[in-house]
Amino acid sequence: MPLSERRNAAYLHAGQRTRIKQLSQTLLWRLEAPTWLLIVIIYAGWFATVSQWRVLGPWIGTPLLIWFTTWYMSLQHELIHGHPTRWPRVNQLLGLLPLAVWYPYGLYRDTHLRHHHDENLTVPHEDPEGYYFSAEQWRHFSRLTRRVVRWRNTLVGRMLLGPALDIYAALRAGITAVLGGEGRVLVMWLVHGLLLAWLLGWIEDKGLGIGYFLLAVAYPALALTKIRSFFEHRAAADPQARSVINEAAWPWRVLFLNLNYHLVHHDLPAVPWYGLRKVYLADRVAYQQRSRGFVVQGYAEWFGEFAFTPAGVEIHPFAQDAWALSQETDPFAADSLTDVRYSSPTGGDTVATPQG
Repeated sequence: MPLSERRNAAYLHAGQRTRIKQLSQTLLWRLEAPTWLLIVIIYAGWFATVSQWRVLGPWIGTPLLIWFTTWYMSLQHELIHGHPTRWPRVNQLLGLLPLAVWYPYGLYRDTHLRHHHDENLTVPHEDPEGYYFSAEQWRHFSRLTRRVVRWRNTLVGRMLLGPALDIYAALRAGITAVLGGEGRVLVMWLVHGLLLAWLLGWIEDKGLGIGYFLLAVAYPALALTKIRSFFEHRAAADPQARSVINEAAWPWRVLFLNLNYHLVHHDLPAVPWYGLRKVYLADRVAYQQRSRGFVVQGYAEWFGEFAFTPAGVEIHPFAQDAWALSQETDPFAADSLTDVRYSSPTGGDTVATPQG
């Protein structure tokens, strides 16, 4: 485990610390065998699917490639957190190929590690993976921009529109950084571009059109990750209550490498993906209490609640003038700022303002 992440660990109690230390000393965890196996399966599956594209055809090849590409993005997250080796450069090499197309590995790594400053979760200008806006930002948004934000705050909108907005934001930030003289960012994007050019050329040589790959594989794969991240964080006074516990079914857990237990991951970011469920189940009630009832019974619950209804992720609720701005005359205001309530394991309701 990376030393920095061991220091940042938040244990529920001394017994949990001892139990996790014992697990980390087992042969399975020391060898990181599940992660190494995952790397082999993802790379072999992805490249074999492309290599056999003419045999498989789009009806079989497309869903396979979407799965492996989404899985690869989950793997990149695991690499960022110090698995399967304790050497960041080695892990970076394992996740450098742009199988998922849209972002350089280094960009994802840098922004995601900033996101793990839990005291800043959901805070505008501080959380790079947040969806809330400051009152000042919201005040300057046009009516069209506010409508786009509210459409993005539906689960269907997040899947359809969210990837495009993320790609645009990443490119814009990259161009701004390069023009500002940040050589490291320029090198990051150049390496990404060269590897992507080679990869797309190889794909086309195997009979898979570049346009088809981008629109029918890479974009839907990124859209799938938006299901996982749609409701991962909410604005709450207590940082411990900002991360969700999603008791998702096993196919989702496999695809997202147990990141549905998101509070556990934020508390213990160095615990490998194959340990998250074990750690959660050992202290299930305690984690649900720690989250203040921010618990979801699978992704179907989100689809049922938010498929076409915006989650209230707009003005950060701790902004001084948030309430005044929420009262502005707007045809969508009543729906978009509605609180969502979840039952607490200790009884009563917990108000949850969801964050994507």
